[in-house]
Amino acid sequence: MAVLASYATLFALSIAGATAIPMSSEPPLIYLVRTEQGVALPVLVATIGNVLGACTTYLIGRGASRALMRNRKPMRGQESAARLLKRYGQPVLLLSWVPFVGHALVALAGAAGMRFWSFCFWVGLGKGLRFLAIALAAVNFF
Repeated sequence: MAVLASYATLFALSIAGATAIPMSSEPPLIYLVRTEQGVALPVLVATIGNVLGACTTYLIGRGASRALMRNRKPMRGQESAARLLKRYGQPVLLLSWVPFVGHALVALAGAAGMRFWSFCFWVGLGKGLRFLAIALAAVNFF
């Protein structure tokens, strides 16, 4: 039962961490990798949760696109995120895990009307690779 609670905590913190709520999913990920002696399931749970949280931000950005365009004072990270999205296109969402800029990229992808499944692919790939790197570091260095 404790293992299930640990995975539920990882999932919930992964969702919250991908929204504007400042939560960290790394400690429960590292804990599960170290105690369960496995990488795949903790990385999968963290990635799915984090992508679902990013989808929330994407949908908010999509619904509030007019408000973002009228905002006279850019949000933190908004200008650099807009430049990255315009310059590099969809693959820039591989950086959706980067604090502040990543949240803005996700919201701007929604505001720009990026196709949802393309969004999910790039965000999932970026976040999954990040969680995999953290999990492998936990196995090899902690």
